[in-house]
Amino acid sequence: MVQSSNLIDARSLSKLKWRCRRGLLENDIFIERFFRRFESSLTVSQSQGLMALMDLGDNDLLDLHLERKTLAQVDADLDRGDVREVLCMLRKPLERQEYEIS
Repeated sequence: MVQSSNLIDARSLSKLKWRCRRGLLENDIFIERFFRRFESSLTVSQSQGLMALMDLGDNDLLDLHLERKTLAQVDADLDRGDVREVLCMLRKPLERQEYEIS
């Protein structure tokens, strides 16, 4: 049995990235930034949380990113630890050195 705190393997990461492609550019930007920052440390639990978010429609997902709605308002079943953790990771502001141009 795979522990949820274990890192996901390369194949699972590839499948997850494919599943995360969205129709709204704004969502794609959030998700691309997420993978740039966290793909090397992504756990099984976090990947499950991200997959749950990908089942949402684009507008609901964007509303969550922008904090216009809460998980409970969008889908009460999503208001759980793994999803909340990933949503915080998606919303985490960039560190100064991550967006500075040399």
